[in-house]
Amino acid sequence: MRFEIMRLDDVNGTAVDSTVVDAASANQMVRQAAAIGQRIYIRPAQNTPS
Repeated sequence: MRFEIMRLDDVNGTAVDSTVVDAASANQMVRQAAAIGQRIYIRPAQNTPS
C-alpha cells in the first residue's frame, strides 16, 4: 500500500509539500517527524494506473 504524506506549516497548518511512499517508508517518515516535532498529514495514496 502507498501513502501520501504532507508536511504541514507550523503556523497555519497548510500543506507545504507532499510525497507518495510505500508503507515502510511512511513508517520511517512518521518516526522522524515525531522525533523532531514536525506536523504531518498521512492518507492512502490514490491508485494511479500503471
